Amino acid sequence: MKIFQIKFIGHIEVRKLGLKSLLVLFTLHFSFLTYNSNAQQLESYIQVAEENNPQIQSFNLKYEIAEEKINEVNAYPDTEFGIGYFVSEPETRTGPQKLRLSVRQMLPWFGTITARENYAGSIADAEYVEIAVAKRQLALSVAQAYYRLYANEAKQKILQENIELLETFHELALNSLEVGSASAVDVLRLQMRQNDLAQQKESLEQEFNAEEVLFNNLLNREEDLSVEVVDSLFIPTQTDEKERVAEVHPELLKFDKLYESVVEAEKLNLKDAAPKLGFGVDYVSVADRTDMALADNGKDILMPMVSVSIPIFNSKYKSVTKQNELRQKELQAQKDQRLNLLQTRLEEAVSIRNSARMSANTFIENLEQAKDAEEILVKSYETGTIDFNDVLEIQELQLKFQIGLIESVKNYYMQAAVINYLSK
Repeated sequence: MKIFQIKFIGHIEVRKLGLKSLLVLFTLHFSFLTYNSNAQQLESYIQVAEENNPQIQSFNLKYEIAEEKINEVNAYPDTEFGIGYFVSEPETRTGPQKLRLSVRQMLPWFGTITARENYAGSIADAEYVEIAVAKRQLALSVAQAYYRLYANEAKQKILQENIELLETFHELALNSLEVGSASAVDVLRLQMRQNDLAQQKESLEQEFNAEEVLFNNLLNREEDLSVEVVDSLFIPTQTDEKERVAEVHPELLKFDKLYESVVEAEKLNLKDAAPKLGFGVDYVSVADRTDMALADNGKDILMPMVSVSIPIFNSKYKSVTKQNELRQKELQAQKDQRLNLLQTRLEEAVSIRNSARMSANTFIENLEQAKDAEEILVKSYETGTIDFNDVLEIQELQLKFQIGLIESVKNYYMQAAVINYLSK
């Protein structure tokens, strides 16, 4: 992949190498390299975040609960046991009844247990997709926070280089002041500009510390741990292909899994609407008759039983069927809406990313032109006619272009993270 590297060469000591060395102050290097350390470093942070993130841990536990639910539904109804003692003993031909024992077991219709398992499994699948969504969203948040840290640190370096550059110009102004080719106002203006840049750098340091705390919180680790970011980032030069939302994107797959759960719920509903079978045994203890001798005198009674539960009034099952049909339509509509929103978000990200690439190219061209202006200033100094107002203007322009270039690179990669979230 062809990419260009944006790198700024720091301030070169004028007193050692001469004034013409200022011409290479902001040299731009273009190379055809593949940059991997950024992805590797960022991937390691994302992995730490996934391992430590309490929300993902919560989703994992919800998934485990949903999986355990399969074992819960894989069971028959409770077996019923009964015992009764006849206070007033009913007389039978073979003797009075003393005690009754019973046991009964209801059985669902054939396939009902399997239907329950399938329904519980579909719910577990939907919970698992939530884990994938949470991981993607976390990775996006970590990546964007990482690129904000990169931009902040890069700006601090640029400001420090400009402060050092102004110090060089300040010394040149002092020398010019001694020979009468500069005024004290020029010296003071350079000092004020240095103070302003120092204040900006200090503000960035405070922002970096706050952003670093946010980043560590995303990784769920100690807030005071330092975050390492890359020194430079590259923007690809080739035109990207048309991006589309991934067909199996977790945010869309979630609706598919929920739809499947409704299908399984309807299958279970049909099974619940079927008759239910029951089997049981009654045992009756019979005492001996003492007033006569009979065959089978005092013989106990054993009575097997079969029962059938028929849902004659099944309007509730019809209602559940109707609800499931409506629920399926609702989920399909929600999926279509989500797809439209994701595709719109993707188009916006692609547009901003492309604009960031074009802006970067513009800032690079402007920096090259600023170099030309700087060369003119150097030649003016050699002839003793340097204008330090022009020096400040060129320095301010260069700083503006440098900061703009950093912002463009940051915006490019932040939107690239969004595109990766949506299309991969």
